[in-house]
Formats: sequence, C-alpha cells, structure tokens
Amino acid sequence: MSEKKELGLAVIGCGVVGRIRATLAKDFPGIGWIGLSDMNETVGKKLKDDINADFYTNDFRELITRPEVDAVIIATSTWAHVEPTLIAIEQGHKLFIEKPLATDARQSLEILSAIEEANIDAVVGYTQRFRRRFLVVKERIQTGQIGEFNCAVVRAFMNRMAPTGETRLTQDRRFLTPMVVSGTHSLDMCFWLMGEAAKPVSIYARSRDVIMKDLGTKDATFGLFTMENGAMFSMNICWALPKEWPGAVYGLEIGIVGTEGVIDIEDTHRDVILATENPQGPAYVPFGQTKGLTEVERNVDFLTSFPPGDIFDGELWGPMREETNSWFGRIYSGKSTPHATAAEAHRNLMMTMAMDLSAKRGLEVKLPIGPDELMSGLEE
Repeated sequence: MSEKKELGLAVIGCGVVGRIRATLAKDFPGIGWIGLSDMNETVGKKLKDDINADFYTNDFRELITRPEVDAVIIATSTWAHVEPTLIAIEQGHKLFIEKPLATDARQSLEILSAIEEANIDAVVGYTQRFRRRFLVVKERIQTGQIGEFNCAVVRAFMNRMAPTGETRLTQDRRFLTPMVVSGTHSLDMCFWLMGEAAKPVSIYARSRDVIMKDLGTKDATFGLFTMENGAMFSMNICWALPKEWPGAVYGLEIGIVGTEGVIDIEDTHRDVILATENPQGPAYVPFGQTKGLTEVERNVDFLTSFPPGDIFDGELWGPMREETNSWFGRIYSGKSTPHATAAEAHRNLMMTMAMDLSAKRGLEVKLPIGPDELMSGLEE
C-alpha cells in the first residue's frame, strides 16, 4: 500500500479565522507545506513566524499558483472572496471558503457555476454544523424521529458589537444587513436540519432600523418562509442588543415541529454564566477593529458563547477546530463530512437577500428568484 502524498495548503487571509485554521494545519500530519497571504505584511509575517509556515506573500495570486499548493482556504474579508476563489478554481485546488461565496448574488452564482463545471471539491464555513447539539438533532431528524417537517421558528439575538465592527471595514452598507452577515448561520442550520423539506416558494419579511440607522444597517429582520408543501419557517434576527449584553455574538432558540414530534433547541448559552468584579472586555472584537470597542466593560459573561469555540491553555477547542480538522481529513483521505456545500452556501445568500428584498418592498417575494432580479431589486 503506497503512502498518501502530503498536501500543500494555501491560506488566503491571516486574520482571526485564517490564523485559527492555519495553526491547526501546522499540526495535521497530512499537510506538509503551508503558504500564507495577507495584504497586511505585519499580520501575515507574524503568523508565518508563529506557525513556522513555509512561505508568505502579500500577493494571493502568487501563492495560489505555486506548484506546492493542492488546497486553498479563503479567509479574506467577506467582500474579497471572489477573485482568489476563482483563481483557485482555475488551478483545480480543493477549497474551503469562509461564508459567503460572495456578497453579490450574481458573483455567488458565478463561483458556484465555476466550481460545478470544474468538479471542484469545495466547502463553505458554516461552523455551527460541527457542534454536538446540532449534529445529534440532525441525526434524529434524518432518522425520522419527528416525522415530516411541519413548521419551525428561529430567534437569534446578538449584541451590536458585530455590526459596529463590520461597518468599520467597508463603506458599502447596502448588503450589510443582519440576515446577510449573521442570520445566514441560523438560516443554514435550519435548512440543513430540515433537509429535503426545505423547498421555499415564498418569503415575507419586515425590517426595523431605529437603533443602527446611523451606521447604515438594520436593527432586526423578521420573516416567514412558506415551503412547497405548505410548511412554514419563521426566521427572526436582531443584532442591536446593548454592547454590554453578555453573549458573544449569537444567542439562538430553535423549535422544529414535525408530524410525529418536536425538537426544541435552547442555545442562548445561559447555562454557564460568569459574574465578576473584573471587567471581561467586549463580547466580540473584529480583527484589528479595537477603536471604540474595547472600552466596553462587561462584568457578566455567557461562557461558551463564542461561535468558533473556547480557549484553553492557549489553544482553541470547539466547533471550528472540529470543522477545520474534519476538512483536512476530507481532502487528505476523502472521508465524508457535514460541511456546507457551495450550492447550499449560494442558496443561503439568495434566501437572506430575498428576505431583505421583501422587507424593502414590504411585499411577499416569490421563490425561487434569479440573481439578476434579486440584485436589481435591492439596488433600485
């Protein structure tokens, strides 16, 4: 039996998530070469030194086209995924793309089409699929424990640190909405759990912009999807809670009702609470965006509420570690994994943007809707 060839990995983007995944790659026995790229040389070279990577450049084109590369992680800023992803597809590399594929539905479809035409193994970063509680729920639903899907409801609460940080990274606020940026995670979770029953034919949504209006975004978006068989899915998110709110990013409640049972998921992280005289700092600080955020004092913290996982002894443990190492196993040995596919990621973007379009018009939007019609409606 011949030994498997060690893989060469390119990590494009060395911020928080890129650093996490590159650090895990360093310890994976099937990866023999690591190259890094980031526009910020200080950030990129620091990560190169920290993990003893083999190569660094501030030009992602140079890295992706190097002969050592077999697989690529796209961990750039949200609006900078398209060009490096398309170049990696041209090179035939296996891909891990942080969500979304693109912030424009037309570009998202372009990427999906290129992936499918080239028959590329590409997955997208929806980390919460790798949490134990959601994996067990998926298993129970797909083995028929609650019967056929009838209705579902999601409530997602977030403090305003995430949108405050995101608005400082771009002047284009058109698609900087709670659904497109953050609600996509809980929407993906529910569509994944529903499985084949998730065939929406319409969406009606409303948004509110009182608290976050000056930042050019919405406070909340609530919507109701109707499925092909008449089943209903209520998707609701608010990311305008006070900065002092203890939860780091998400607090979720999900209820899924079937014809033979129900699954009720309480994921607000209030089971492990720290209260202390020592300020805990902000719940969420986007990489490099500390101005105006770190002065927030929080003396109560919902532990285990940071989506990627938790730090113990200097290392990250939790779903992002599971997700990343599982992908390494996928590309090295071909094992099956629960990662989101590019098709599912494109669907998620289309559904979140359809919610925004419905809210903008104050009218129901029929589904499916094409990217051109969707984008022209949002841009008008």
